[in-house]
Amino acid sequence: MSVPSLPRLLNGRLPFFYGWVILGCLCCAGFSRQGPAVATLSIFVEPLTREFGWSRAALSGAVSLGGVLAALTSPLIGPLVDRYGSRAALSLAVLVTAAAMMLLSLTQSLLVFYLLFCVARMVWAGPFELAIYGALNNWFVSGRALATSIATVAQMAGLVAMPLIAQLAMQHSGWRFGWLAIGSLTLVAGFLPVWLFMVRRPEDLGLVPDPQPAAGAPHRPQLSEPSFSRREAIGTAAFWLLLLYTVLVYPVQAGVSLHQAAHLIERGVAPTVAAAIVSTFSLMSAVASLACGFLPRWLPIRYPMALIGVFLTLATLLMVGIASAGEGYVAASLFGLGIGGLLTLLPIAWADYFGRANFAAIRSVALSAQVLAQAAGPLLSGALHDWTGNYKLSLQCFAVLSGLSILAALMARRPK
Repeated sequence: MSVPSLPRLLNGRLPFFYGWVILGCLCCAGFSRQGPAVATLSIFVEPLTREFGWSRAALSGAVSLGGVLAALTSPLIGPLVDRYGSRAALSLAVLVTAAAMMLLSLTQSLLVFYLLFCVARMVWAGPFELAIYGALNNWFVSGRALATSIATVAQMAGLVAMPLIAQLAMQHSGWRFGWLAIGSLTLVAGFLPVWLFMVRRPEDLGLVPDPQPAAGAPHRPQLSEPSFSRREAIGTAAFWLLLLYTVLVYPVQAGVSLHQAAHLIERGVAPTVAAAIVSTFSLMSAVASLACGFLPRWLPIRYPMALIGVFLTLATLLMVGIASAGEGYVAASLFGLGIGGLLTLLPIAWADYFGRANFAAIRSVALSAQVLAQAAGPLLSGALHDWTGNYKLSLQCFAVLSGLSILAALMARRPK
């Protein structure tokens, strides 16, 4: 693979590992990714339903359909990311997402909304996910937990910023200006760093993964790295248990995230306070992500993954009866701790269990199930709300799924 001229020029002159430049690019891409995130869309649910009369299930369907499209395309994209690297995939993903977000400001019908948001959501769930974590796992092995936590914190920063920016823009000039603001931020933050500085693998620059210790520094033991093909990985019990865990937790992640602002408003919380609570959820996700970077690498990853299930179960049960802003902040904090841990640890688990050589190809199969699960969550939550008039039943269903995920995590041992 050819390497862009700027990375070749910088590599021999930088006083630090070039992987940190890669990590910075991935942080920019992860931040800019969050325009089509369900937490951002949740800020638009109330004004869109008020202006157009669309049902909550109809809006949720756009998230779900985008997930279905991602599920269909991800197994095809994964091997391409392994072969050609993340630079082209991420650059194109940023451009498509920015364009779709800005064009949403012109929405006049549900059909137009679906066409634009489904494309953006497909890119969010497929190319972004595979390219960000594919590149990260290529450049870091022993330092994978810390690097992943930093990249996830950057994504959480986007989840904190995007809903607040959307809310502020909407207060100034309406929801259409909110989409313009989100799209502009996506383009400015995401494109140039990725296009100029990304490199597929450290070997392309004559390097090896992870920063190397300085001369005379204590030797850092290297973790043994497995190398499974896609076919070999699918033949292990660990693959299917991680897949089961994914299918159990991601309906909860997407279903609660999309409707949390609307649920809070229905429970009597002011819209501006609801937006602040949504951002608190994102902030606590960042805290959990950062904490995951300091977990000891000898600790089996299935144990902190089980703890994620505990946090999600407690959070969804608490959300059922929210009666004040204070309770909303507590529930959002617990939920954020669970989601931050999930977004950080699950990509690490796939890489640690099956290696980096075919990471995107293996993860793309699981990603199809993941995005379908994410698609089911908002659709279930919206449909049950339209049926019952509130979110109580959907939150109870999500609590059950979260509880089952604890068992799946504890059973998912690293394959030999």
